[in-house]
Amino acid sequence: MKIVTWNINGIRTFKNGIKSALDSFDADIICVQETKVTRDLLDERTAIVDGYNSYFSFSRGRTGYSGVATFCKDSATPFAAEEGLTGRLVNHGEAVGCYGDQGDFSIEELQSLDNEGRAVITQHKFKHSLEAEGSETLTVINVYCPRADPEKPERKLFKLQFYKLLQSRAEAIVGPRSHVIILGDINTSHQPIDHCDPDDVENFEDNPGRKWLDSFLFEPAENGNDEEEGSEPSLNCVSGGKFIDTFRYFHPTRSNAFTCWSTRTGARQTNYGTRIDYIFANRLLVETNLLNADIMPEVEGSDHCPIWAKLSCTFVPSPRCPALCTCYMPEFMGKQQKLLRFLVKVSGQHTDGRDIEKPLPGSQEVGEICENLNPLAAGVSSGSKRPSDGLPESSTFKGKKSKQAKKATKPQGNLLTFFKPKLTPVVSSSQSLSSGENTETGFKSEEVMPEIHEGTENVNSCIATHSMLTEGHTEVKVKGETNNFSISKTKEDEERCQDQLQSSTMLNQETKKGSCPDFWKSVLHGPPQPPRCNAHDELCVLRTVKKPGPNLGRQFFVCARPQGHSSNPQARCNFFAWVDKRK
Repeated sequence: MKIVTWNINGIRTFKNGIKSALDSFDADIICVQETKVTRDLLDERTAIVDGYNSYFSFSRGRTGYSGVATFCKDSATPFAAEEGLTGRLVNHGEAVGCYGDQGDFSIEELQSLDNEGRAVITQHKFKHSLEAEGSETLTVINVYCPRADPEKPERKLFKLQFYKLLQSRAEAIVGPRSHVIILGDINTSHQPIDHCDPDDVENFEDNPGRKWLDSFLFEPAENGNDEEEGSEPSLNCVSGGKFIDTFRYFHPTRSNAFTCWSTRTGARQTNYGTRIDYIFANRLLVETNLLNADIMPEVEGSDHCPIWAKLSCTFVPSPRCPALCTCYMPEFMGKQQKLLRFLVKVSGQHTDGRDIEKPLPGSQEVGEICENLNPLAAGVSSGSKRPSDGLPESSTFKGKKSKQAKKATKPQGNLLTFFKPKLTPVVSSSQSLSSGENTETGFKSEEVMPEIHEGTENVNSCIATHSMLTEGHTEVKVKGETNNFSISKTKEDEERCQDQLQSSTMLNQETKKGSCPDFWKSVLHGPPQPPRCNAHDELCVLRTVKKPGPNLGRQFFVCARPQGHSSNPQARCNFFAWVDKRK
């Protein structure tokens, strides 16, 4: 059998179709991490793949974040499947069980550890050979371990808690005929050989994640014959825990064997990365069935590469898929759902007798459960009542009521006011413009003239007036609400109107020709000219500081080559220059 794991950095990595990508691995079980998909965004093409059965775990707190999925060939259909490590997400009778000691965790901690969609467990049966009698159990734990964000100290503790829970659960499942494989993105490089530049990492050996790996892994002695045909790994000098790093079991001294690179710095081109993706297996399984394990750096599409392991045993498929399988999701079954399905019980018990205190925060069922059991809890206060009818009033009703009350205080308008004619200038064949007060109507010319002359928006009025004057007309009649009146225009007004007309014509011509480069250059500053780096004499690239701090948002220039070790002449040099803010 063959097992593959890959952090795909988004389910959209499978651009040519998910089935063709899965088939290309020629594996019985393919585990992927960081799917970045929630259940409401999971489409049928991804969830239901011909020839495979799939099992997903989704993040319940954030969209486009975390998530893992396990795809099993129909010939390797599991007997049981479970989401999460704590067992608190199990709501069916096909759970894997064996939860270990969880006494050191509070209920809130257990809920938060399973709330980000970081684990899927499938349990299979296999035989050592087709002729062998009886079968044994293989439990595959697909995990995406948290990253310790240096800016968030609480995430460091969260990561260590996840490690501790993972170890407790895995060791509880291991038995004489029960084997465990843990695979996925562990997010910690174990030894200096697994890091591109361990000397650049402060307190490399004292990292809590590496100390946990020391206690979790059993490390066989190095035989010094890595990559030599016919060499057999040694299992002397026992140290550490119950599981073995399958890659280092076969390749104990291979260097530059990395599985993750920074895409921002182009570090994959220079192989400047880390090995943080693993396949761990319990000692007995490694000694009896493990054939080989390796990485696949040639496979692109993500900032990680896949890794695989082969075992000399054969799966015994289950006749039917476990209840967690995506084929049983109502949205993919093609059947009409019943109303009773939405009436979910809150209290209940697991198959092992443990009580369910409350559902996970942020899960898709929480809102439905709360509304079904206590409608008043969804933002409606049971104590506040409306003064008129005594019904409960929410904040939404109050907001609507206050707006209606404000509207009610305004006086009722007369419908005839909407049809009242407005004062609009009408150009006629005669024009008589003068400053001062008109004796017929009582209107002053300065009350109307600003509407004709002031501002660039009145150029059209000037154009109309100018056209009338050039034709020899001398009067403009403006219709009012009841009377017609005439206003005379002086020569100064005519000259000002002609100036505005001439300037607008010139502006339109310059805009059409685009003859304002100096003006736009003074307004819109382009990117600064890049300097050349000292080592390679090549143009640098512009970067922006995104890390929170005093330099957030500042721009700087660095060498355009990909990041790499300082001894690599093809890698980026140490050129650095801030961009002057005035430029």
